[in-house]
Amino acid sequence: MSQQVHEQSQSNVKIGPMLAVMLIGAFVGILNETLLATALPSIRADFGINENKVQWLTTAFLLTNGVMIPISAFLIERFTTRKLFLTAFSIFGVGTFIGAISHTFPLLLTGRIVQATGSGIMLPLMMTVILTVIPREKRGGAMGFAGIVISFGPAIGPTLSGWLLNHFSWRSLFYVVLPIVILTVIFAYFAIKNVTRLTYPKIDVISIILSSLGFGGLLYGFSSAGEDGWSSASVLTPLIGGALILAIFIMRQLKLKTPLLQFRVFKFNVFSLSLIITMIVLMSMIGAETLLPLYMQELRGFSPLESGLMLLPGAIVMGIMSPVTGMLFDKFGARWLAVPGLAIVAITTFVFTNLSMDTSFTLLATIYAIRMFGLALAMMPVMTAGLNQIPDEWNAHGSAMANTMQQVSASIGTAILVTVMTTGAKNFKPDLASLGGLSQAEAQQQIANQALLSGYNQAFLFASILAVVGMLLALFLKSKKAEAANE
Repeated sequence: MSQQVHEQSQSNVKIGPMLAVMLIGAFVGILNETLLATALPSIRADFGINENKVQWLTTAFLLTNGVMIPISAFLIERFTTRKLFLTAFSIFGVGTFIGAISHTFPLLLTGRIVQATGSGIMLPLMMTVILTVIPREKRGGAMGFAGIVISFGPAIGPTLSGWLLNHFSWRSLFYVVLPIVILTVIFAYFAIKNVTRLTYPKIDVISIILSSLGFGGLLYGFSSAGEDGWSSASVLTPLIGGALILAIFIMRQLKLKTPLLQFRVFKFNVFSLSLIITMIVLMSMIGAETLLPLYMQELRGFSPLESGLMLLPGAIVMGIMSPVTGMLFDKFGARWLAVPGLAIVAITTFVFTNLSMDTSFTLLATIYAIRMFGLALAMMPVMTAGLNQIPDEWNAHGSAMANTMQQVSASIGTAILVTVMTTGAKNFKPDLASLGGLSQAEAQQQIANQALLSGYNQAFLFASILAVVGMLLALFLKSKKAEAANE
């Protein structure tokens, strides 16, 4: 019966308007991951709280988002496309409204958690719809537009928030989003149709609890590692606990007839390989997006808006190229895009291993934009190649797994690169002979700057190695001709 309804609903679908609305919804949701980044100092001063406490506005959003994504596969199979999107985006809108009117920090934090509860569902739902309504041979172009959401949204967040904060209070970051949410819900009411396959799985409360604690523990541990250090109890406890709970969760899923999250998707080699490459690419991408603004603000004295503007050309390049590379993927496959793309990423990342106190803004913006061009060639084509191998009945699980691993890899990448940076700075041995003629205060400042520079350069060297590893793995992807021969 559900299969018949599924086929009937697809026959009446206007794919263009439907995907456009879902793209806007997912874009707004992901944009909010980084939208508050530059506003945290203003919020901290407004509520009179410390830096660790205000950081929870970002941490709690990412944690809730990361917990909701694995559960999304169950929700997609349980509720109709239209009902789920309207509910998820309405929840996101309620969270946005709570944030806008918040006059206490706990209420603002609650608003962020409610926002993330809705946004965590939207990207997996959008990708599942693409996999459902677009034939395999044409998915590249549609997934390319999804790439705009994944890459352009987080990158534009700091720039947009920096501009708004120059003219308005931090509450404007919520008020600007609200009318977009309302308009999107209205359009979605008419444009979204029911296309996903409903199997009505039973609610397994134990699996939901295990998934939330397991993925939540890992995400919290990795997000804390960069600041607190890997030996800290606040890092080791959630990491070890999360890993153990996740192991129990996986074993339970393999035994259940209808699992919350289908781990058997990993038996498909291309999916597993593409997911590993995508995780490596994201670790390198997110790490650079974290380190470059830190370098510009801590060492060079640039404002948050200026550091956001430095990232903007790269975000625009990624946004323009994602649909283009998607269409190229439909013609040539992932291999011939990913290998040169990751080679560009490796080379441009290596350029950042020679940062100095004199590196120009123009050079930083140009190299970063070229780097994002390489990432655009690699990221969505590789992910699409993997998802194309998943059977149609597992589309929701494949997209949920891919998005979950993206979230985890982003946290891991940031934690590792920040750790490499701080360790490199700590172990720096200055050339005392070069400090002759400086006062003690000037010498100490010079040593501190050189140590930080050394740390940033070592972190980008590690990111370069990651890109090379990803490029080598991409050689094992199949060309379009090889894929066609196997079908």
